[in-house]
Amino acid sequence: MPSLRLLAPALFAFAMFGAAVPASADSFSGAQRTDIEAIIKNYLVSHPEVLEEAMAELSKRQAAAETQKHEASIAQNADAIFNSPRQVVLGNKDGDVTFVEFFDYNCGYCKRAMDDMLTIMKSDPKLKVVLKEFPVLSQGSVEAAQVAVAVRMQDPSGKKYLDFHQRLLGGRGAADKARAIQAAKEAGLDTARIEKDIASPEVRATIEENFKLAEAMGMNGTPSYVIGKQIVIGAVGVEGLKEKIGIARCGKATC
Repeated sequence: MPSLRLLAPALFAFAMFGAAVPASADSFSGAQRTDIEAIIKNYLVSHPEVLEEAMAELSKRQAAAETQKHEASIAQNADAIFNSPRQVVLGNKDGDVTFVEFFDYNCGYCKRAMDDMLTIMKSDPKLKVVLKEFPVLSQGSVEAAQVAVAVRMQDPSGKKYLDFHQRLLGGRGAADKARAIQAAKEAGLDTARIEKDIASPEVRATIEENFKLAEAMGMNGTPSYVIGKQIVIGAVGVEGLKEKIGIARCGKATC
């Protein structure tokens, strides 16, 4: 009967995938294969650390594959992600790292993420921040995003947009057209022009572009981020975001 040393590859395969011994038909007889599988099962029961190591290796391989997939999707869509004329740019427009956030005005986690973004912007003068409306939660979200795009069209500098953004995302209650228009008015924008611009092709094209980008990168919720070559899903907090920025900037969490 084969030794456990010779069965090491089979042990790993069995632990990784729960598969039968990966031998060709002429390697072992049916009875030998049955005996080998019994040895493997018994060995794993007696040595659970083998299964733990195999699962850790599987997770490592999956993470590496996911990272490669993310980097490829970012590279394929880099211009639209980082330099689209249909996006809001805040912070340092010539920054060494670009921080892109996809958000929904009715996303509770996005409210916390907004505070995270503002905190990071204050402490990182080299950061370029890009905001992309991604209204996935409701019709009210779509309406609010349409107003937001119209605000961006009226305010290329982004200063009034940020005021509007904070008022709408930081306010209470569900966001919709009426609340978005009120936030725009409070931020000093021309609401009559916004009402007109909402129906423009630019608004529709902006939101369509953001949805296509999100789909290409596997984003299905908010907030979601692109930071350098990394895709980040969910509100990971200030420290989590700073770590990603550090990796994008110098290859490690803290530069």
